[in-house]
Amino acid sequence: MTSVIERLQGDAPPFSIEFFPPRDEADEAVLWRSIRELEPLDPAYMSITYGAGGSSRDGTIRSIARVATETTLCPMAHLTAVDHSVAELRNVIGWYAAVGVRNILALRGDPPGDVYGDWVPHPEGLTYAEELVELVRSLGDFCVGVSAFPYGHPRSADLETDTKYLVRKFRAGADFAIAQLFFEAEDFLRLRDRVAAAGCDALVLPGIMPLTTPRTLRTTIKLSGTSASQRLLDRLEPLSDDPKAFRAAGLDAVTEMCEKLLAEGVPDLHFYTFNRAKATREVVTRLGLVPARA
Repeated sequence: MTSVIERLQGDAPPFSIEFFPPRDEADEAVLWRSIRELEPLDPAYMSITYGAGGSSRDGTIRSIARVATETTLCPMAHLTAVDHSVAELRNVIGWYAAVGVRNILALRGDPPGDVYGDWVPHPEGLTYAEELVELVRSLGDFCVGVSAFPYGHPRSADLETDTKYLVRKFRAGADFAIAQLFFEAEDFLRLRDRVAAAGCDALVLPGIMPLTTPRTLRTTIKLSGTSASQRLLDRLEPLSDDPKAFRAAGLDAVTEMCEKLLAEGVPDLHFYTFNRAKATREVVTRLGLVPARA
C-alpha cells in the first residue's frame, strides 16, 4: 500500500479529497458516485472521517475497505480517541491494517454533542493526540497524519502554545498534518512559518472547502473557530440571495487562494468534498491539476 508521503513526492502539485461515511443506503450511493467521479482525476490520496465515539466507525471501515480493494485510490482512514479504550483503538487499527489501509489520520477528537465542551477521556483510553500517534506507530508500518489549526485550537491558550503541541505530535511520530479550514492563504502560511520557526520541518497541508453556498461559508466559519476575513465577507455576503452568483464568486475566491498557496510551494491541497464531486472538480480543473487523460 502506497503511503501519503510517497504520493506527495511527485513533480506535479497534487490534491487530495475527504469524504464522510454514509448513514444509510442513499448516502452510500451518493458517496460512491462522487468517489467514482473524482477517481479519474488521480488525487494524491482520499480520506474518510470517523464519528465521535465510534458513531460512524463501521461505516468508515466498510467504506475504506471498499476504496482499498475496489478503486485505484490511496486511502487514508481517520481515527479518534473519543470514548474508546486503548484495546478498542488497537482493534480498529488492526481492522484498518487487515483491509490494506496503511495511512491513518490520528485525532484526539471533540467531545460528543459539544465540540467546545469539556474533554473527558475514556477511563481506559488516551488523553492526547500524540499518544494516539504513538499507539498507531507501535502497531505497524503506518503513515500517520495529525490535525493543525491555523488560528490555534479553541482550547489552546495562544498560538505559541498551540504550535508547541503540534510539534509534539510530529515528535511523537506524525509524518504530516492537515490544517483545519482558513479564509486567506496568508493564514495558512503563517501556521507553516510558526512550525518552521519551532525547528520542525514536517509537512503541513492546507484544508480547503469550496464555497458554493452561504451554508458552506457558515460551516467554514464554524469549523475554523474564528470569523471570516472582512475581505471575503464583503465579496460574498451581498450575493447571499443569488445562489448562482454566490457560487461563482465563492469558487473564484477559493481558486485564487489555492493559486497563492501553490505559488508558495504548498505540495498538496486537501479538499473537503461534503461527498459531492462537482465543486472540487471545477476548482482543480481551473488550477490545472487534472491529468490529461481525465
